[in-house]
Parts: sequence; C-alpha cells; structure tokens
Amino acid sequence: MSVAPTRRADARRNREKILAVAREAFAGSDHDISMAEISRRAGVGMATLYRNFASRRELLEALYQDEVDAVCAAAGTIEAETPGAVFTAWLHRFLVFTAGKRPIAAELLTHIDGDNPVFGRNRARVLAAGSGLLAAAQEAGEVRRDLALEQILDMIVAIGGIDGDAAYLDPIVQALLDGLRPPADA
Repeated sequence: MSVAPTRRADARRNREKILAVAREAFAGSDHDISMAEISRRAGVGMATLYRNFASRRELLEALYQDEVDAVCAAAGTIEAETPGAVFTAWLHRFLVFTAGKRPIAAELLTHIDGDNPVFGRNRARVLAAGSGLLAAAQEAGEVRRDLALEQILDMIVAIGGIDGDAAYLDPIVQALLDGLRPPADA
C-alpha cells in the first residue's frame, strides 16, 4: 500500500526536475534545447519526460502556467507598510515574470497562436490577482485613479521587452513608478 504514494512523490520530483531544467534552459541561451537534452540534464529517461509532458508545447505551457501561478500567488503574500508599497512590490514581481516569460512565450507562440486561451485565461488571472492591490493603493491615494491595471501592466510589459541589465532598466522602472503617483494638486 505504501508503494503508490512513493511513486507519486517520485513522479512529482521528476516533474519538478524537468521543469527546473527547462526553465533554466529557456531563460538562458539554450532556448532551442531539445527534449532529449532536457531529459538528460534532468536525469530522467525520455519515457519519464514524455509521461509528464507529451510534447514540447505541453512543457512550455506548464512553464508558463507556473510563472503565472507565482505572480498571482505573490499578490496575496507581499507584505509592505502601505497599499501603494504592496502594489509597487507586486509590479516589480510582475516585471520579473515578464522578463522571464519572454523566451518561454516566444517559443510557445511557435507552437500555438496568440489567440490561444492559455494566454487570455492567464492574463485574466493576473488582472484578477492585481486588481485588488491597485484598488487599495488608489483608495489610499498612493496611485492615480485615471489608470487601469491593464494600462499599468502594459507599461511593465513594454519595459520588460527592453534589452538591458538592471542598472539600465531600474531608472526606467522608477520613472514609471513615479508616474503612478497622483499629481500633487489632486
């Protein structure tokens, strides 16, 4: 009877190893890595890889889904002194997500089209996760009221698409965050 839970634990560990290897490969310069190489680096057989992810598309969707899950979860776990600080911290997390998902999303788009529900459904989840944070920050007078979350996230996505290291991007992000504050005469 205790054999089944052990197998399930092993299966979970194998799945996590595969995802970790693939995440690292796609985030780096190995975005064209083969499924065989992912299997080798994860230390699992091809059968185990394909049992978990029947295709490259399924692997990419799982990576993308994990990142969306992390961004959504962060909306409920970030602690800061003010609602505006919570929202700002979440936006920083979203920027990390945006920069990290670029290679995964680009590769995923080679397997599906941009209208695929995986993108729309997950965008809706991110918007739902962040909407309460924005509303609280706006209610506290820390974020201007004339911007919708979609607009703010679109700005973050645009910044995430800029090539550059943290030293280059940080002032750009700060300019965006400064622009979110209500005008002094409001």
